Amino acid sequence: MIRSMTAFARVEQQHTWGQFCWEIRSVNHRYLDVSVRMPEEFRSIEVTVQERIQSVLKRGKVNCMLYFQAGYEGTTLAVNIPLAQQVLAAVKTINDLTGQQQLPDSLDLLRWPGVLESQSLDIEQISEVLLQGLQETLTQLCQHREREGAQLAEFIALRCDRIAAEAEQVKLMLPEVLQLQREKLHTRLAELVELDSERLEQEMLMLAQKLDVAEELDRLSTHIQEIRQILTQDQPVGRRLDFLVQELHREANTLGAKSNHLATTKSAIELKVLIEQIREQTQNIE
Repeated sequence: MIRSMTAFARVEQQHTWGQFCWEIRSVNHRYLDVSVRMPEEFRSIEVTVQERIQSVLKRGKVNCMLYFQAGYEGTTLAVNIPLAQQVLAAVKTINDLTGQQQLPDSLDLLRWPGVLESQSLDIEQISEVLLQGLQETLTQLCQHREREGAQLAEFIALRCDRIAAEAEQVKLMLPEVLQLQREKLHTRLAELVELDSERLEQEMLMLAQKLDVAEELDRLSTHIQEIRQILTQDQPVGRRLDFLVQELHREANTLGAKSNHLATTKSAIELKVLIEQIREQTQNIE
């Protein structure tokens, strides 16, 4: 299934130890460019996050962000008694030296670094839950990319139908166009100089070869068939589509250069418009 490179996904969860939120945004890019931002305490899983994103996405500029807020439910506080005793002993020593009898306020004592301890987060356990949330977010992102990709594939398929119809119309016009050019050339040459029939036929043959666009039209049809086949594949195809669109442009330009008739010139212009519309959409396909 064709997938777009433009998508957004967000997953938020609440737990007793806190809440977190994953946000992933992706836009079109020539290659895969992944940027991850997360709190410092979870840097240990950054490589794993990168690898999981790379395992499901092949193209696009991807910004992945983790928001985390620790909770208070289930958190316990404890006083480091040995440390508190050491602080009080130090205060007593200073009082003895200065002759004062000033004791620290209880709150001041609690503020001393390390005296009041809180239960630390189990980073390893939380990381497992975070990675599960990341996987859910990636699933949502891929679903978004697939939905938009289906719309792009439909758009491209419709343009391919119009290109094929325009090319078929040019094929039907070719005999008439060549006959008109033949008559025009015959009239002009007759006005300038008398040519024998053999020489005239040679000139007509050269003109027909110069104006013959059958080969270009055949290649257009071949490229269109290849694009239709690619649209059914379940893998990244954006670069292949880019290449085929360039080839379509090449054939349309050649058709316009060889055109010596108003109808075929208009068809060449219409083909270029349709091909450009396809090119704009393929820029966003993975």
